[in-house]
Amino acid sequence: MADKAENHPLSNRRPKSSDLPNGGPTPITPIANSGLSEAIKHGGRIYQLMVDSVRDYVIIMLDPAGYIASWNQGAQRIKGYDADEIIGRHFSVLYTEDATSIGHPQHELEVAAREGRFEEEGWRVRKDGSTFWANVVITAVRDEQGELIGFAKVTRDLTERRNAEQRALADARRLAEAESANAAKAEFLTAMSHELRTPLNAIGGYTELLSLGLGGPITAEQVDYLERIRQSQQHLMGIISDLLNFSRIEAGHLTYDIGPTPLIQVIEAVVPLVETQAKAKGVSLIIDPTERDCIALADRAKADQILLNLLSNATKFTNRGGSVIIRCQTGEKTASIQITDTGVGIHEDKIEAIFEPFVQLGRSLSSAHEGTGLGLAISRDLARAMNGNLSVVSKVGVGSTFTLTLPRPLIPRGDLKNRRPKPG
Repeated sequence: MADKAENHPLSNRRPKSSDLPNGGPTPITPIANSGLSEAIKHGGRIYQLMVDSVRDYVIIMLDPAGYIASWNQGAQRIKGYDADEIIGRHFSVLYTEDATSIGHPQHELEVAAREGRFEEEGWRVRKDGSTFWANVVITAVRDEQGELIGFAKVTRDLTERRNAEQRALADARRLAEAESANAAKAEFLTAMSHELRTPLNAIGGYTELLSLGLGGPITAEQVDYLERIRQSQQHLMGIISDLLNFSRIEAGHLTYDIGPTPLIQVIEAVVPLVETQAKAKGVSLIIDPTERDCIALADRAKADQILLNLLSNATKFTNRGGSVIIRCQTGEKTASIQITDTGVGIHEDKIEAIFEPFVQLGRSLSSAHEGTGLGLAISRDLARAMNGNLSVVSKVGVGSTFTLTLPRPLIPRGDLKNRRPKPG
C-alpha cells in the first residue's frame, strides 16, 4: 500500500476540477508537505500490511481537505476503484449526487475535525455507479502538537443486513395487516352468524307450529312442504354454526374444558345423531367393540363435535350399500377414534387441501356437495387445540380412514392396578 501511495505523490498531481467538493476550488495542503505521508510511512510496515490486507472494510486516509491518500484491498473490493485511479481524488466522489449537492461530505469532515469523530449510515456509490448501504466512521488524525493532519475513514457494506431488516419489516407489516384482516373477518362472521340465526330460528319455530296444526288443519302435501322447510332451516343453521365456530377459533375466543374422556361414550352418543342420515342413504354404521377402554384427555363437547362432523362426511360420501366403521384404539401415549368408510376416496394431492378453510370436501372434489368447507378445518383446529390431531389416509375407489388422535391421561404412580406385585 505504501508503494502505491508513493507512486502517486499529490505534490506532483493537482486534483481534477470535477473532483473538487461542491463544484468549486477547495484550499488543500499537498499530502507530501502535510506530514500525513510521513505519518503513514512511520506507522510501520506491519501496520500497513495489516490495513492493506483487510478485505471486508474500506480503510482509507484523507488529507485535511478530504483528498484520498491511501486505499486498502477492502476499498478496492467494495468500491471498485484501483489505488492508481482513486488516490488523489476528493472522497466526495464516493457519495451520491444528492449528498454532494448539499455539501454533506464536507460537513462530515467539519464534524469529525470539531468533535474528533463522525459516524452515520447512508448510501454510498461504487465506481460502476451502483449504490450500497454503508456504515461510515471518520476519525480526525492529529500530530503530537494537536495539528490536524488528516482523517481515517472506515466504511462497512451493510447492504445485506439492511435488506434483511427491510424484509423483516415488510414481513411484520404483512403479518400485522393479515392479523387485522383476520380480526375484521372474524368480527364480520360473528356478527353475520348472529344476525342470520334470529330469522332462521323464527322460521324453524313457525314451521313447528304449523306442523302441530296450531294454525289450522294441514294436508299431507303441506306436511311434506313443511318438512322440506324444516330440513332447509336446519341445514342453514348448520352452516351458520360452522361459520360462528370458525370465527371464534380464528379470534381465539373458544375455551376448553379438558379432562379424562371415555371415547366409547363419545361414539355411543354421536352415532345415533347420524343414523337417520345413514339410513336414508342405505349406509351401515358399525361400532367396532374390540377396544372399549379408550380414555383421552379432551373437551367432551369438542370431541362430540369433531366426531359428528366426521361421521356426517363419511355418510355423505359413501354410496348406498356401503359402510362406515367406528372404532377406538389406544397407544402408549395416545387414544384415538378411527372412522373408516367405503366411500369414493380422496386423491392423494388433495389430502391436505381438504383441511383448509372453505375447501369443499368432495372426496373427488368434483361433485357439488352442500356445505361451507369449514367442517374439517374446524375439526382439525379443535383437535390440535386439545394437543391432538386429525389425519386421514385414503385411496380413490376404496375409501378413507379419518383418525382423531388425542393424548391419554398420565397414569398416577399410586394406581395399584399398574403396579407390579412384590415377590412373596
